[in-house]
Amino acid sequence: MRVSFIEPDSYLLISNISIKMKKLILISGLLSVGFLKAQATTTENYITTTDCLNEDCSKKTETVQYFDLLGRAKQVVNVKVTPSGKDVVTPMVYDDQGRQTRTYLPVPQNSTSNGGIYTQSPGMVAYPIADITNIYSGEKTYTEKVLESSPLQRVLEQKQIGNDWNNKAVIFGYDLNNALDHVKKYEVVTTWNPSEKFYTNALQPATEYQQGQLIKNTVTDEDGSRVIEFKDGSGQTILTRKVMGVSKNADTYYVYNEYKQLAYVIPPLASVASLDPSKVDNLCYQYKYDSKNRLAEKKLPGKGWEYFVYDKQNRVVGSRDANLKEKGQWLYTKYDQFGRVAITGLSTGGERLQEQNIADSYGSNNVNRLTSVLFERQGMEIYYGNPDATYPNSTKWVTLLSVNYYDTYPPLPSGMGVPDFIAGQKVMKQPGQSTTSKNTKSLLLAAYVKNVEDDAWTKNYTYYDEKGRTIGSYAGNHLGGYTKTESEVDFAGITKKSKVYHKRLATDAEKVITQTFVYDHQNRLLTHKHQVDTNPEEILVQNTYNELSQLKNKKLGGTNPSQPLQDISYSYNIRGWLTKINDPSNLNGKLFGYEMRYNNPVNANVATGKFTGTITEIDWKNASEDVLKRYNYSYDGLNRLQDAIYSEPNAVVPFSNHYNEHLTYDLNGNINTLKRNAYPSGGATTATQVDDLIYEYTGNRLTKVIENALNDTGYEGGNNPISYDLNGNMKDMLDKGIQSVKYNYLNLSNEYATQQNNWGRILYGSITNLYRADGTKLRKTYTTWPPKGLASTRITDYLDGFQYSYSEGGGICLECRTENAYEQQAYKGIFDPELPVTPQWKLDFVATSEGFYSFTENRYIYQYRDHLGNTRVTFAKNSSGALEITDTNNYYPFGLNHISGQFGISNFGSYHSYKYNGKELQETGFYDYGARMMMPDLGRWGVMDAMSEKYSSLSPYNYAINNPVMVIDPDGNDAMFASGEAAQIAFKAYVATMSTSTETSGSNIFTGFGGRSFGEDPNDPKANFFGRIGNFFSNLFGGNRSGKETVGLATAGTLTRAGAIEIGEVTFRGILSFDTVLAGITSVGLWSLPFTLKGDMPEKEQMVTLYRGVSSEAKGTMYFEAMQGVAIPAGFRQIATTWGPHRDMEAHAGGDNLSIWTSWSTSKESAKDFATGVAMYENGIPGIIMSKKFKVSEVVPNLYNQQEAEWLIPGVVYGAKVEYVLPRPK
Repeated sequence: MRVSFIEPDSYLLISNISIKMKKLILISGLLSVGFLKAQATTTENYITTTDCLNEDCSKKTETVQYFDLLGRAKQVVNVKVTPSGKDVVTPMVYDDQGRQTRTYLPVPQNSTSNGGIYTQSPGMVAYPIADITNIYSGEKTYTEKVLESSPLQRVLEQKQIGNDWNNKAVIFGYDLNNALDHVKKYEVVTTWNPSEKFYTNALQPATEYQQGQLIKNTVTDEDGSRVIEFKDGSGQTILTRKVMGVSKNADTYYVYNEYKQLAYVIPPLASVASLDPSKVDNLCYQYKYDSKNRLAEKKLPGKGWEYFVYDKQNRVVGSRDANLKEKGQWLYTKYDQFGRVAITGLSTGGERLQEQNIADSYGSNNVNRLTSVLFERQGMEIYYGNPDATYPNSTKWVTLLSVNYYDTYPPLPSGMGVPDFIAGQKVMKQPGQSTTSKNTKSLLLAAYVKNVEDDAWTKNYTYYDEKGRTIGSYAGNHLGGYTKTESEVDFAGITKKSKVYHKRLATDAEKVITQTFVYDHQNRLLTHKHQVDTNPEEILVQNTYNELSQLKNKKLGGTNPSQPLQDISYSYNIRGWLTKINDPSNLNGKLFGYEMRYNNPVNANVATGKFTGTITEIDWKNASEDVLKRYNYSYDGLNRLQDAIYSEPNAVVPFSNHYNEHLTYDLNGNINTLKRNAYPSGGATTATQVDDLIYEYTGNRLTKVIENALNDTGYEGGNNPISYDLNGNMKDMLDKGIQSVKYNYLNLSNEYATQQNNWGRILYGSITNLYRADGTKLRKTYTTWPPKGLASTRITDYLDGFQYSYSEGGGICLECRTENAYEQQAYKGIFDPELPVTPQWKLDFVATSEGFYSFTENRYIYQYRDHLGNTRVTFAKNSSGALEITDTNNYYPFGLNHISGQFGISNFGSYHSYKYNGKELQETGFYDYGARMMMPDLGRWGVMDAMSEKYSSLSPYNYAINNPVMVIDPDGNDAMFASGEAAQIAFKAYVATMSTSTETSGSNIFTGFGGRSFGEDPNDPKANFFGRIGNFFSNLFGGNRSGKETVGLATAGTLTRAGAIEIGEVTFRGILSFDTVLAGITSVGLWSLPFTLKGDMPEKEQMVTLYRGVSSEAKGTMYFEAMQGVAIPAGFRQIATTWGPHRDMEAHAGGDNLSIWTSWSTSKESAKDFATGVAMYENGIPGIIMSKKFKVSEVVPNLYNQQEAEWLIPGVVYGAKVEYVLPRPK
């Protein structure tokens, strides 16, 4: 609940809350139940905002915002918000022109004023609010901008916080293209294909743009890396150029047809080639559209064509890729009358046009919910009707894949009913059962998902409390067992206690996992306890925080709070970037230490420091070896890892180069060469080169790896060809003994056949994987046939975090694994090899937040993980109660375990197989990320990236943007910048659980009806000063841009998304998007109102799409601004005025548009009427329709102009999509 108080003068009573005001400016959120508010300084103008964290609001988050006489925010006081209950104060200062060119870090105090204002030094001083606790230790605590001396006030420079960044500015350049830029001009001839009913595109040979035809924007980051964007007059991105060197660029071109639709994306490797049809197919992105501007077909580089079918509501109802086309099948989706996905499955079908014509023949194309069974498929009774009046007809169905039920529950399994209460909380009733207006209408209640490889189902049911929050679930698995969850949540929706009840089979004994969570007064997690069945309760975590709410210390394990198994400390720099996990130079009884350096490496002569968040040096030490180890990292002009130089600082000869790696790349980021060293072998004293690899490609597909090192460790070698299927999936890898790989319709590998030739003995093996239709892996079956003895089979079941195993036969054949998966120099042995064994199923372990609970060992297993989630040290208490290390891992950058000159120190098997990035190492030597398998010895995937259009300048097979030191791929679907487990936990603590708001973004600074601070990124996580502490906006390019959780290091931002399908590209630190950077730091204007910045906002709350029409005859520069996706209120254009722009909606509706608003509409047709001027011109004129998604909380419906469905947007809007339109034909 949120309540805002505005002082002083008159009174308004809402519920039983008294709000004193001079003029009502803003009331945000829900207003109810009265309570004591912060004691603000009544001689100042202020707004008090309170978020209640419990029912009586005795636990709350309070913010007081103070304003000067011009209505500008001058100070924000977060009341008693620190772990020790002290205030945190954020000052706002303005230059002599009224611009906010400095943004200060929040400053913790040594007491609380209960909301009163703090003394603030006037002017542009280093510390307007005194750093009384010395938490910043004299560091520079503000960012500063240098603005252009023009009415545009564009940003020219931006300097970040921290003394080391004072002379490291981000530089912005604004220009037009010149003759030296040599920007290619690709053109497309678009032709209507009447037989296929879509437009075909023909790419023409490139010419060059003439000087001055394109807008040129340049960003140079703190390390001197440059990215240049060229746009045409309509605002569409033509070229993104990443400067690699004096005369070398990585250019990505976006090519549009005559209807302004994106037709081709030409990545860097293709941009330097002569584009014949073969190269276009292998390297470029291609798109075709139908007459309704819908994407009909697309082709990703190295992958066959994909096809799409739509119904009359423009919903995708059918799609298929090249593999499905070969089978004559389509993936289909059926919707209910509210547009919700009801049924998905596979069907037979013909060519795209044939299927589109069939889809066009249906009307509403909605299935309707029934109370009785209409039909049964794959053993599932279906409670939906109208299957043959929707696309596709049931006679074409091959198999169902999923069924969703909303509003009311379908009949539940025998003996199971909807509970009335869960953990003492009332469960929301179904429509017709509830005595109040609260019911389950509109909620997803049941989701059934079929296995891909067989016809078994998982049935999921969800239960909600009367506030619509999930408090329980039941998942009946495909084997007859279940996993049931119950959660007790508090007033703020925070989980206080949870229980998990689990069975693999219906006949198994039930396992019960109980977890309890304790939070402080701001909902920071303090204690996390875990209990298995009736065993003693284990304290997994005890957290403490510093006054900036960064995680300071974490105690792991034990049953006595004063006797943890390990005590882990965390350190950060002024930027909030994680710098230490313990101290590797002095473990002092701890099992692991880790230190990261960015701009200040010790070995600066080996790898120079980086100021963009790039890691240049890592030290670590584990207690198993007790040797301080170090990697220095250097990067090329695209921030791709080039060298990893290993050393041991305390050794007589520090630079042994034992585990060095050196890589080179092509322009698309495909690895060209890789050299890898290992520990000396055979009595040698210098490092052994185990790999000297040359990669050969067709397009982006790796077709052969040539091994030049005369060594049988590392990559296996063999120089064998690699083949692919029509979807770009690797079909074999003979170098590793993988004879064949097969895939299901999700492009998930479900069958491997292996063959090893060891000293003339042929060893055979197979791996089969079972998946659900949602991509969840349920089972792995590993079978081996040694040349002598019995065949053996090991089955692993993965069920909701519980892992089971079954073994039978002659035992595990170690030699049947690929050498990379079980290599003596990398792994010391198989954990629990079971030789031989009576066939039986056993429950091995369940995952916890800090490792695992082993049922076979009856103990908790803990892990030290680094900033990437890599398992470094695994430890537990042994039978005598002493602490023991059970596994230790050291990694090459791309995830291969260090190859030693003797038996390794890393275990393999059971929970020990979860290593690099926390992923499970497979018998093939691949890591299973979920959506794809990664090859750590080659540093790439064997399957294309499903999100490759988001990274169109990169190879679809690259791993972690070729920067595995900074980037992870959590599930194989998308890259994410990471800066540490500790920082991630701290980030969640001070942003997610501590936030004072779920309605606004940015800081709690009043700036108008938009409710967010001017210049703040609207995609930043929830409001509160903590969103700016720690990683302080994650610098300019951080925050949650692109919807990723990122801490300390920079995140991926989004470039202009062009064309009807919104193709875009993610850039990363060192290679920055101009729009991405500028969006976060746009200069303040005369009127302190919010800017709605670049791109659509992520859907954290209900969104609304609005349209604005601007005709080509619009006054002044309005039409030119609309071409750039910009809308500026007319009231902002007044040069001299007494009162400035007004805020009167009625006056605005009546024609006085010299206001703070711009007018938009939910009706695209109304916008088109304005764009084409039909009301003023007999035949109409050309115009522009702007469109953009907004949060509902940031827009205001104009009640005085309802006939046009008008909505008002305060302030300047940037980044709207632009569509050119012509008048309707008479």
